[in-house]
Amino acid sequence: MGEMVYSLPTDSMNPLPLPQASKRRRMRKKRGPKAAAVRRGTRSVFMLLACYVLTSYIVLPFAWRVVEGKAFADAPTLTENRIGIPGDPLNVALIGEREEVIRALLLAGWQPADPLTLKTVLSTAASILLNRPYPTAPVSNLYLWDRKQDLAFQKMTGKRPTQRHHVRLWLAPPDGGDGLLAVTPRNGGRPLWIGAATFDRTVGFNRFTGQLTHHIDPAIDAERDTLMGDLRAAKQLVELLRVHDMNTNTEGRNAQGDRYVTDGDLALGIIHSANTPQE
Repeated sequence: MGEMVYSLPTDSMNPLPLPQASKRRRMRKKRGPKAAAVRRGTRSVFMLLACYVLTSYIVLPFAWRVVEGKAFADAPTLTENRIGIPGDPLNVALIGEREEVIRALLLAGWQPADPLTLKTVLSTAASILLNRPYPTAPVSNLYLWDRKQDLAFQKMTGKRPTQRHHVRLWLAPPDGGDGLLAVTPRNGGRPLWIGAATFDRTVGFNRFTGQLTHHIDPAIDAERDTLMGDLRAAKQLVELLRVHDMNTNTEGRNAQGDRYVTDGDLALGIIHSANTPQE
């Protein structure tokens, strides 16, 4: 039999199309080492950011709870953050119905703080970056009696968003909590509110965890006196008392790592009933 010869079509002699992956590799070669360096840098930035978030917001806070939490866990005159790290000392108290307390603070020139949400946190960051006031900026949550503050008020100082007066208040248990009602027999059975008043002087990073936060002025007694002075000037107090040596922690650091110094006294103001001063 004769030998059979097959010929390929002309178009079959053309090079086969390259796989998609091969095309991507050729494009990378064309971009050169500069593009590769940018990609590596981007990956490094994301890795560093992830490490920061993991360390500052998960690892270190829980490590502090183990190392330092027990040292102050039983202190009745300190607030705590959400994982039990000691917060700001309690240095003020008010007696009055909820509506009376709110109205008294409003008349004294203080504003209620917005709830702490993603939106208000972003608004706070924007106000700091743009250096514009945010009179009702949220405050971070602190805890007493296993719950966050019931009321939070603040007062701006000028137009700088990094500085403000602020106070957190908790409604005390029905028995008065720590015997505070025993020193005010003329309270008429109205509720007791106990709180922590401090002055935010700047914005920075938590010294323990690296989280972004406000830093307080160490002279917390001055803020205690400022709050009570504003309430008296607005004629909202029928009586102002002082509980001596209420706080035995006269010097220390709060959950943000900020130093504080106090004489240990707590200022206790009795609000005029129905916010109506008696002339």
